[in-house]
Amino acid sequence: MKVGVVTFPGSLDDRDAARAVRAAGAEAVALWHADRTLRDVDAVILPGGFSYGDYLRCGAIARFAPVMEELVPAARGGLPVLGICNGFQILCESHLLPGALIRNDHRKFICTEQVLRVENASTAWTSDLQVGSHITIPLKNGEGGYVADEATLRRLEGDGQIVFRYVGRNPNGSYRDIAGITNERGNVVGLMPHPEHAVEDGFGPSTDGLAFFTSVLNRVAA
Repeated sequence: MKVGVVTFPGSLDDRDAARAVRAAGAEAVALWHADRTLRDVDAVILPGGFSYGDYLRCGAIARFAPVMEELVPAARGGLPVLGICNGFQILCESHLLPGALIRNDHRKFICTEQVLRVENASTAWTSDLQVGSHITIPLKNGEGGYVADEATLRRLEGDGQIVFRYVGRNPNGSYRDIAGITNERGNVVGLMPHPEHAVEDGFGPSTDGLAFFTSVLNRVAA
C-alpha cells in the first residue's frame, strides 16, 4: 500500500510523515509540489511547515500548486487525504474543508504536548481510535485558530464533522475548541496537532499518533 507525502517549498514535517507511514507498514511515496501526477498512491498526506513561506495567508499559495490540481478532484472522488497543521490550512484554502485557520488569539507561537478528545472515529484516518477517548500528540503553530461562521459551525456539529477537540485550555482560540474536522464523506481530515510526531516509543509524548496511519491502511485494505 502506498501513501503519498507532498513536499512544498517550506515543508518541515514531510520526512516525519513519511516515517510514520513506514511505521504503520506502508510505503511512503514522495510527491513534489510541481508534480502533475499522484503516482497511483492509495492516500495522501499534506504535512506541516510553512509552504511558500506562508506568504499572503498560510496555505494560500500552496492551493495553486500543480500537485493540487490532481489532488483536489481525487479527494472529492474519495481518495483519503490528511492535512496536518499547514496541511490543514491548505485543505481549507482549497475548499476541501470549510472554515479557516487564523493567528493564535494570544499572538504567540505555541509548542506543547496537547491532549485531544476523539469526537469522530468513523473517518478514514480515525477508525482505529475510539470516540470519547483522549490522545496526546504534539502541537506547534502560530496560526492555529480554527474559525468559521455560525452556520458552518452548526453544520459541523450536527453532521458529526468535528473529529477532535482540545482538552483543557484552548491553546489557540479555536472556535468550539475544534482541533480537527472532516468533510462529509469522511475521507478528508485536517487537524492542527501533529500525529506524525507520536508514533514511536521514546520519541514524542506517546504513540497515539500511529493510529492515524494504521486507520487509513485498514480503510483502504477494506
